[in-house]
Amino acid sequence: MTFDIDKLSKTLHYKIKDSSLFITAFTHRSYLNEHPDYKNPSNERLEFLGDAVLQVISSEFLFNKYAHSPEGDLTNYRAAIVKTTSLAKEAQRLRYGEFLLLSNGEETTGGRDREYILANTFEAVLGAIYLEKGLKFCQKFVEKELLYKIDEIVENESYKDAKSKFQEMAQEKLSITPSYEILESWGQDHDKTFKVGVFLDKDEYGVGEGKSKQKAEQKAAKAAIDKLRSL
Repeated sequence: MTFDIDKLSKTLHYKIKDSSLFITAFTHRSYLNEHPDYKNPSNERLEFLGDAVLQVISSEFLFNKYAHSPEGDLTNYRAAIVKTTSLAKEAQRLRYGEFLLLSNGEETTGGRDREYILANTFEAVLGAIYLEKGLKFCQKFVEKELLYKIDEIVENESYKDAKSKFQEMAQEKLSITPSYEILESWGQDHDKTFKVGVFLDKDEYGVGEGKSKQKAEQKAAKAAIDKLRSL
């Protein structure tokens, strides 16, 4: 096993002192299964810590930046900025995938680019940074590497989930509240897929599929938003 700690230091823009701590931050639990003599733990504990640090930093940042926004909006802003896809995108930009220690199975199935692994690694690395450099340094890091995009999120209202957004649009443009209907479902009970349609009165505006009704509804709403915008 080789781990380029100097390259990671350049990525994080500071000289790492505790290399073992950061190697742990990039150790996926699958790696331990194939390397029983490996001495570092997985990154799950650091992920737990990093998640808490991220919640504090993002909450304080939004509280100060949007001084007149209600609690509900601040919660939605935070959820949008720290969600899996958001963290994974920044982890990918920082090329965290190159440093991951994965099992052969995870490696061959695209684990270095898998969203949830990258998002978890973003939090684990933040946890390691917190332990080595403290909260002030973490604040600067998170503002630079994640919170820079909050203005765009708020301006484009991308913090709103698709169902809420489509309902607002439908009521504003047509004075109609959307309804959702399961069109089809298949698979065993523990692994079902749902196909859902969203309707305005009797007109179908979008269809989506997902492993849960909620996910299928969200995809249907996204399709409906595109259709409504084109009218």
